[in-house]
Amino acid sequence: MCPEKERIQREQLRDLAVFERLNGNQSKSSSMLAVKKFCRTILMKEVQASDIRPLPVLEDTLDYLMKLLDSSEHSFLVLHDFISDRTRSIRQDLSMQNINNDKVICMYEKMIRFHVTSHYKLRRCEGDSTTLSSIHHLNMEQLTKCLGSLYNLYDINRTSDSVFDNEAEYRSLYVLLHLETHSHSTGESLSLWFSRLSSYIVGSKEMCFARTVLRSFRIGNFWRFFHTVASEATNLQFCIIEPYIMEVRALAVACINSSGYKLHPYPLTSLSKILMIKESDLETFCNACGLQTSQDDMGNKVLPTKQTGYSHPKGGFQCNLFPWLELLEK
Repeated sequence: MCPEKERIQREQLRDLAVFERLNGNQSKSSSMLAVKKFCRTILMKEVQASDIRPLPVLEDTLDYLMKLLDSSEHSFLVLHDFISDRTRSIRQDLSMQNINNDKVICMYEKMIRFHVTSHYKLRRCEGDSTTLSSIHHLNMEQLTKCLGSLYNLYDINRTSDSVFDNEAEYRSLYVLLHLETHSHSTGESLSLWFSRLSSYIVGSKEMCFARTVLRSFRIGNFWRFFHTVASEATNLQFCIIEPYIMEVRALAVACINSSGYKLHPYPLTSLSKILMIKESDLETFCNACGLQTSQDDMGNKVLPTKQTGYSHPKGGFQCNLFPWLELLEK
């Protein structure tokens, strides 16, 4: 997984990650633990054949890294830092050898899955907000680069009108990244991007889902947004969408408050079903928006409308009720 020359050099420099240390020794590793680091600058004329790992070794290395995610011994921040660097090194070796076959497509899909789930999990990590923001930004940057490379691999390996098994889902992630106002995408318009896709991909359920979610988000159709996400989202798609759920909930509460009839307060039970949130959490959320709740004559919680104290809530709430949330938390 790591060239012997690099491993020996890093042992001498005590430059070993916690996962690479033999029995915890900072200056001792092994061929079963050390993984080649990413190198930002490489002079090709100085690269030797032994410095570049062949495809079978890269596949085994990636599988080893993905298995580390099951570890509960270290925090996710520590895991992410190590795996993110080592997967960049894998991509670097693939690029230097110009390997573009189906096996590489599978590898890129695994690496993208790592960055997408990291997008979700990093938001739940504790630590300095500035540091976490930087890590999150770098993760999104690597995700965008991986997606671009994967799409090129799809095109290079395509025969006639063939479509890869996971292509529609992974293509849909690019669309969902446009939920972010300052998107990490290439800057290319979606209409131009769509024009280059096959009709099969454009009409796939994964792409139709992504387009519906993006359209609902942009026009403020919160009912359609939540109904579509709850009934159709895959785990990967949800990881991209999740940061915007509270934003849409805040928009929904603001709309109901401003457009509702003052003499008819809105039942929290009905609103909680639309917004996919527990009624108790919804009440807390309304309060965080500067709105007061009350009870009707039957003792049911309601949201009086036309309140003037609304403000966009600060901070997040861990109250998303979706079928796969428990799996993602693991």
